Amino acid sequence: MKDDVPRFAWQEGYGAFAVSESQQQTVLDYIAHQAEYHRKWTYEQEFLSLVRKSGLEYDPRYLFG
Repeated sequence: MKDDVPRFAWQEGYGAFAVSESQQQTVLDYIAHQAEYHRKWTYEQEFLSLVRKSGLEYDPRYLFG
């Protein structure tokens, strides 16, 4: 990412999830309406939902500092 966007910097913590190409439009629609979506769900709620749906093991003590 730094090669394409020199001023790019990750925040202290982050998560990344892959989606299949067949879900590309769903992701683009989500991004386009993200502000509206986050009026219903907090970032923390959404991230935890993605972690659970992905079947990842996690320790809640380390998710949000």
